[in-house]
Amino acid sequence: MAELSAVRRELRTRNLSSSFGESPQKDEPQKLAVPFCGGIRGGMRPGKKITIMGVVSAEPDSLDISLTCGCGDVALDTCVRFEDREILRNACVSDLWGEEERSIPYFPFIPEQPFRVEIHCEHPRFRVFVDGHQLFDFYHRVTPLAAIDTIQISGSLTITKLN
Repeated sequence: MAELSAVRRELRTRNLSSSFGESPQKDEPQKLAVPFCGGIRGGMRPGKKITIMGVVSAEPDSLDISLTCGCGDVALDTCVRFEDREILRNACVSDLWGEEERSIPYFPFIPEQPFRVEIHCEHPRFRVFVDGHQLFDFYHRVTPLAAIDTIQISGSLTITKLN
């Protein structure tokens, strides 16, 4: 988690912020450099879905996706660790990290292969799918949901689409 905190500080220092909720002009490509930090237009709410498409690097170490309240609370911190074939999830509220979750039914990420992650916001939880298969649920620890207005992505991947 300390490594991810360092990445977050670097992203804030660079002041990388763009809103991926707005469609780019027809000939204007989205800025999908990794590490990526972008705004979630209108924040999260039940019924909202975030889709991340990308390709895992050839020799991956980790992949991190976080939904945050600007530079404050972390509503969902997802850390994919390739060496251990695990996916850690947690939240940080008022500078206090909660209990980490790590149980998953399978490990879906393969080096040099494309993937599609969908984060569905439902009333009591985030429901996360990879390549159309449910991977885990993470019950909300941050409220109000509309305060969750930033997505941060870093690690061993190339982002090909984000919406």
